[in-house]
Amino acid sequence: MKRTASIVWNGGWKSGSGTISTQSKILENVPYAFGTRFEEESGTNSEELIAAAHAACFSQALAYELEKIGAGTGEIQTNATLEMKKIADKWTISNIHLDVSTEIPGLEEEQLNSAANSAKDECIVSRALKTNISVSTNLGFGLAKAV
Repeated sequence: MKRTASIVWNGGWKSGSGTISTQSKILENVPYAFGTRFEEESGTNSEELIAAAHAACFSQALAYELEKIGAGTGEIQTNATLEMKKIADKWTISNIHLDVSTEIPGLEEEQLNSAANSAKDECIVSRALKTNISVSTNLGFGLAKAV
C-alpha cells in the first residue's frame, strides 16, 4: 500500500511559496509558505499536517487497543501539539504531546492509560517519526534518482 502527496515550490526559502496536494484530493493546491511554517500567517504547514496525522493514527490505534481489552466503543478526541525549536541552529520537532479524552462506560483510568501507552507505541505515525529517511532527487522534470 502506498500513499502519495505532492508539493510544488517556487522561489527562495523565505520569499517563495508552494502548494500541497494529496492523492485523495482532500488537499489540492493548498498554499503554504515561510510565514505559515515559522510565523503566524494563516495557512497550513508540514508540521501541522504531521500533528494531524499523528492524532488521527493514534486515535484509531487507541480504539484498537480498547477493543482488545473488551472495552466498549465511544468517541475519542485527540489533540496533538507539535513543538518545534532550534537545536544546534536547526529547526527540529522536539516534542509531540497527544492529549486524549474519551467517555466509555465502565472504562477505568488505569485501563485507558495502559491502552493509550500501547497505542502511542504501536501507532504507525509514531513509529515513522523514528525511521530512516530516504531521498530521491531530480534535476529537471524527468525520472527521479535515489540518493
